[in-house]
Amino acid sequence: MINKNTCLLFVLMLTMLLALPLSAAELKNEKARQEGNRLVISYDLEGKEKEAEVNLTITVEGKTYKSSELHIEGDVGKLKTGKGKRVTWNILQDFPRGLRGAADWELTTSGDALTDSVTGIELIFVKGGCYQMGDTVGGGESNEKPVHEVCVNDFYMGKYEVTQGQWKKVMGNNPSYYSGCGDNCPVEMVSWNDVQTFVEKLNRNSGKRYRLPTEAEWEYAARSGGKSEKWPGTSSESSLGDYAWYSSNSGSKTHPVGQKQPNGLGLHDMSGNVWEWCSDWYGNKYYNQSPRDNPAGPSSGSLRVQRGGSWGNFAASTRAADRYRVKPGVRYCDLGFRLALPPGQ
Repeated sequence: MINKNTCLLFVLMLTMLLALPLSAAELKNEKARQEGNRLVISYDLEGKEKEAEVNLTITVEGKTYKSSELHIEGDVGKLKTGKGKRVTWNILQDFPRGLRGAADWELTTSGDALTDSVTGIELIFVKGGCYQMGDTVGGGESNEKPVHEVCVNDFYMGKYEVTQGQWKKVMGNNPSYYSGCGDNCPVEMVSWNDVQTFVEKLNRNSGKRYRLPTEAEWEYAARSGGKSEKWPGTSSESSLGDYAWYSSNSGSKTHPVGQKQPNGLGLHDMSGNVWEWCSDWYGNKYYNQSPRDNPAGPSSGSLRVQRGGSWGNFAASTRAADRYRVKPGVRYCDLGFRLALPPGQ
């Protein structure tokens, strides 16, 4: 869930707007006040989960900072649900001359991760909602238009791309070109058809109903719950390297999952490292006819959707709205996947 509030500190006006919830855990009774040179935020964290991830971001003069980048202490990160949470920001340690313009602070929560007992795959709860799907920030391709409203139901999304070690636990082999990268690196050289075999075996072993995410679910999750983000977690190309392994920093190879910063839902590597298969058939003009609720792509086709870009792509191809497609039988060393799961499993 996202909660925002307003307070006045020095010459800084912290303007906050109400937004839609992003997870089952909820932020309530959130308040902000000044204590000397500190901003103090208090809140209650409520929900059915025993634990939830709480993240704080602060935007100053158009640049967004995570709590780890500022002198912020207190109840952020993975926390037990309960009342009386408190966060403090020592503003003058980060901005010795104070702040002269408007800035935003934003608290977000994501539910406790589920962990698959067979593979150790972790999944984050994503509260469903409606968003504007497609190229909302400009500069995209024609197949990302028109921008259109889409609503998705609640679902769980893999916190990381499925790794080589997790693939081996189910399939007994490792097809990856970059097998030397290690068990914690994303599995690649797996076709869409191969992934269906993996899912079928995992579901038999676990009793769950894992699947690939739809293209609409993937973009909603990548954009931190449907925000107008150019890349998962950021709209600034200068900070993309903090979130993604791509052509500018990857060294032309895959890397262990989870080394880069997560997006606002706590999902890692939604941009870069490896492309990710989605469940949908690809339709170049599907956005012209997509249903509003839980679109699942065309009923038939010859190409399957892949999203997110890879270690070998320029920044433009790692955008959250970027769409690509390949035949379901192909295998590439920059193409992997992550899983989705319906609630109630």
